[in-house]
Parts: sequence; structure tokens; C-alpha cells
Amino acid sequence: MNDEQIMTIALDLARRAVENGNEPFGALLVKNGEIVATTENKIHSHSNPTHHAELLLISEYCMKHHVMDLADITLYTSCEPCFMCSGATVWTSLNRLVYSAGSCDLNRILGEPEVSSSEIVYLNSHHQPEVTKNILNAEGIEILQSYFGTK
Repeated sequence: MNDEQIMTIALDLARRAVENGNEPFGALLVKNGEIVATTENKIHSHSNPTHHAELLLISEYCMKHHVMDLADITLYTSCEPCFMCSGATVWTSLNRLVYSAGSCDLNRILGEPEVSSSEIVYLNSHHQPEVTKNILNAEGIEILQSYFGTK
């Protein structure tokens, strides 16, 4: 599967998060071309503001597989990870990050300063994953706009 095909799944997870009463973010992990874990944002259903899709996914995968190093893993996410989730990609030595909408896209929708959270975190970090931006960007933005544009 290519980046667009895998991102379609992340975007579907973001839509499912909204259907389940959460915010529109979905993520999955790929190892050796195979999807090994998926999840969606669960901050409301778990009553936990740290249960962003990316952080929850990384935490659950690492606990299940008794690993702390994701150097052979790619994270696909419907939106560029926030500062907290970007930090998790640093501490786990994630190999590659692929996202749809950027945090600047989300911030524009929210009327906040346009800041690239992952770029700021990676700028002075001991680890920087390879980053592929804006895969199916218009679709990712549409999902965010349909949710946050009405709030």
C-alpha cells in the first residue's frame, strides 16, 4: 500500500472518532509495509485530555510489544501531531511521520497562530523522524473544518 492508501485509513479513523464522540483525529502504525496498530482520538470517551490518537497509539503499541524504540515504524496521522504527540515520536525514535492536514491548517481553522508543532519540537531534539507532509491534505482539512468550524 502507498502513502495515499494508508492515509485514507487514518482519515477514516478520524471520522470514526467524531462518530464516537471524540475529536477528529486518527492514526496508525506501519512496520515493514504492514499496518500493525490503529486508533482514534479518545479524549472525551476516556475523559483523558492526553488520549490523542498518536500518543494513545504509541503508548498502547509500546506496552503491548514491550518496546520503547520505534525506529522501524512509520506513523500515519490525519493531522500533524501536537507538541505532546511530537515529543512521543522523539522519545520513541520513530522512523517516519506521515500526515494529512498540518497543524498550521488546524490553527487557521481555530483562529490561532499558525505554528508547525512537529517542526518546533524536532528543531532542537536529539531525534528527528523523516517527515512526509500533506498527504490527502484537502481531505484532512475538510474533516477538521467540518468539526472545528462549527464549534
